[in-house]
Amino acid sequence: MAVRATVTRFPIDVESLEESGLPWGVTVSPFAAKDENGNPPVYGSEGHLLPRCENCWGYYNTYCEQEQWAWTCSLCGTLNGLSSESVSRYSQPESCPENISSFIDLELSIEESEEMQARPVYVAAVDLASSEEFLELVKSALLAALEALGPGSLFGLATFSHKIGLYDVQGPIPVVKNVFIPHDSDGTLSMELQDVMPLSSFLAPVDTCKDRIASALETLRPTTSWERTSGAGQGLDGIFLGGRGFGSAMEALFNYIGSEYGNTFALARVFAFLSGAPDIGAGQLDTRRYGEQYASRREDADRALLPEQTPFYKDLAAVAVQSGVCVDIFAVTNEYTDLASLKFLSIESGGSLFLYTSTDDSTLPQDMYRMLSRPYAFNCVLRLRTSSEFQQSHSYGHFFPDPQYENVQHIICCDSFATYAYDFEFANNTGFSRHTSELPMLQIAFQYTVVVPPDELANAGSNTTTRAKHSLKKRLRIRTLQFGVGHSINEIYDCVDSEVVLSLLVHKVILASLEQGVREGRMLLHDWLVILTAQYNDACKLIQSGHGGSSGVHIDVAFSQCPQLQPLPRLVFALLRNPLLRLHEEGVHPDYRIYLQCLFSALEPSSLSRAVYPLLTSYASPDTQAYPRHSLSRAALITSGSPIFFLDAFTNLIVFYSSTADPSLPFPPPQDCLLRTTINKLKQERCITPKLSFIKGGQDDATAFENYLIEEQDVEGSGFTSVMGFVSFLEEINQSTLEYLK
Repeated sequence: MAVRATVTRFPIDVESLEESGLPWGVTVSPFAAKDENGNPPVYGSEGHLLPRCENCWGYYNTYCEQEQWAWTCSLCGTLNGLSSESVSRYSQPESCPENISSFIDLELSIEESEEMQARPVYVAAVDLASSEEFLELVKSALLAALEALGPGSLFGLATFSHKIGLYDVQGPIPVVKNVFIPHDSDGTLSMELQDVMPLSSFLAPVDTCKDRIASALETLRPTTSWERTSGAGQGLDGIFLGGRGFGSAMEALFNYIGSEYGNTFALARVFAFLSGAPDIGAGQLDTRRYGEQYASRREDADRALLPEQTPFYKDLAAVAVQSGVCVDIFAVTNEYTDLASLKFLSIESGGSLFLYTSTDDSTLPQDMYRMLSRPYAFNCVLRLRTSSEFQQSHSYGHFFPDPQYENVQHIICCDSFATYAYDFEFANNTGFSRHTSELPMLQIAFQYTVVVPPDELANAGSNTTTRAKHSLKKRLRIRTLQFGVGHSINEIYDCVDSEVVLSLLVHKVILASLEQGVREGRMLLHDWLVILTAQYNDACKLIQSGHGGSSGVHIDVAFSQCPQLQPLPRLVFALLRNPLLRLHEEGVHPDYRIYLQCLFSALEPSSLSRAVYPLLTSYASPDTQAYPRHSLSRAALITSGSPIFFLDAFTNLIVFYSSTADPSLPFPPPQDCLLRTTINKLKQERCITPKLSFIKGGQDDATAFENYLIEEQDVEGSGFTSVMGFVSFLEEINQSTLEYLK
């Protein structure tokens, strides 16, 4: 569980918080195997015995003061009694994880009602209203997925177009049974899928049926336009008008699989492969809104294209959750698919949303393998508690709030990369005391379930019948943290984590974009930097007026006296240049913007920082690094004089050989060199597979690389004055700060 705060010393009161101009909050990656410093938790059992405070329900931890029969809660200060059982346990403190470490992971007992056959279930739902190239890509992705699935897993193959196809691969040859999807928006099927094929025939054990599943995949063919027009009943003089009943297919699948939830499985994962927008049956989407001329109606296209056009998929996500299903959507298309409406099905059911604009260089197979190879937790509950002086004001991330309890979040499925963010506010006007030794406390409790494969359970010599069973393990992970207090603004500025500040800003601007449009999101970000610059200059007493009135005022826009704040102007500039906040008329595809919103709002701070402002390093040779970091400008390339540059933009990795590089340098770099080792390590550590490309300056088209050299590019489209490059952007911030100070 990694926890990072925007400031490691918290502001002492409301006034101090406002004067700092900084967001105050934390990011939490609850299922990360180690903390932010690389330390693992102390593991233990009997989590149900951990004492809890009768006032705030916080958990006993190393910061609590303990007497023989009582303990004082480190969060709210309440004195609690200890049971005789706890007293005897704590008479040997080193035997209990909660007395050894403030980061613990304890096993909880599973009630008999929860004991079940916990086999992992995976279902692929493939769009046949697609192309040969799309299906070839999906086949290779599913073959990669089969290699990653653990023993004992069950796999089902379904297809959708103007009909739903269910595959039985357990016999000698694959059998497919179809049911047609009515083309009206009600989309109710003529019969239940359970009546089309029993679920036991549909879900095949991967151990014994891997080759047959592969054979079934080979039989997948796109539906012909003739089939679709007759099947969809929408033929009009031979013109094809539809044939992708995605919403109806998903609804039917969830009800079908959900019948065995809590019996055969504890979590089923559905992989939905989509090549375009749903256009028949329930949940059909009107893609004509993308082509509309918003400018002629004086309407903001970004504001019009970001909200969902139907609540269908949001409601369907709730059905998925009730059925124990988590949905990952893989959209492979360059057409408008309205991900703004579809995204809820994935992010609200605990899944991910992936977008690939072409089949040629898609990393879909690698992403599938990677996603299924890493451990995940499910049915998770996340609860953040604070000491009484402050409280949580907002929470951000892909979870859903508990309908009954405040500040409790439910996460359907969570891997080690998934990150959530919280904003804080003071609970009263007093703030933290200047005189007592009591410091701000934070406790994060994360209850989760994992499926443990049989080989991990099997004792040596146990018989094979028990080995075939997966079992559920329920665990409770608790992290208690103590923070310092900044008694002055300078103390706060000295302990800023700019990457976490960026994380909270990204969450806020995404929210503002969705509610009020992209222009509003841009203005929010710009104004925030202006206010921070003004507050910093004021706090550091840097504002000195010359004889010419305000024109003689010098503003330090580069935060030259505070190294911790120095990355922020560049990060804000880069974020304004990012497709997340570029305007529709600049050619940003609305689906790509939605994909970035979903990706960015789940990334941990370092990855997000890399995605917003890529890292450019230079190499004297494939085996020798020259400089660890350059600014993203052509000037940096020229002045460094290095022959090889490596750019890490999180989703893309580019190796660029300058046109003046010595021809004897091997291109592309050999497999056993330092540069390749660096690249391979980065690829291993990513939650998604970055696309790797090699460019030889002077010979290849270098546009892909040059597009990342943003510091000489325009921050245009903002409604602010047209400015060129980062230097001009700083001048503009300088002017706006002067205006603000007036």
